[in-house]
Amino acid sequence: MIHHVSIPAREPERVAQVLAELMGGKCFPFGPLEGAYMAASGDEHGTMIEVYPDQSTLDIPRNDDQVVFGKNAAPPQTWPFHVLLSVPREPAEIEAIGAREGWRAKTFGRGMQGQKPFFHVIEFWVENRLMLEIVSPAMAQEYEDFLKTAHLKVMNDAESLRLMRATHQEQAA
Repeated sequence: MIHHVSIPAREPERVAQVLAELMGGKCFPFGPLEGAYMAASGDEHGTMIEVYPDQSTLDIPRNDDQVVFGKNAAPPQTWPFHVLLSVPREPAEIEAIGAREGWRAKTFGRGMQGQKPFFHVIEFWVENRLMLEIVSPAMAQEYEDFLKTAHLKVMNDAESLRLMRATHQEQAA
């Protein structure tokens, strides 16, 4: 189980406030890093998302002590990172929060091209540059049911892999 994760943002406080709203929690300053905030869900798992200024890095210090914060003067526009986050909201509410913020929030099925989706998620694009997969309680159940009953053969089959990958390839205009 993942209890917390950190993400970068241009506007960490705003992002943390929106994420706290989605989770039904609260936003707090993140003490160890000035300008960082955390969205704490208040759930029984202690689910939290730390939101760092986007130029922040996590580094191993020269003295081999615990992690320190550094700076990346040229952060990327997008990241090859995402997390699936269950929230106590319905899809229409999630998409409305994204629309209010001017961020893309749209429901998609995950699976193989041309087949019934394995499960559904809402691609919630924080600041239109970092994707979180947000799921309602029903969507979370769909995801959990899929993973509990997934046939490893499908996940390891060459044709299934080709169809899954085809779903996520940029199409020529």
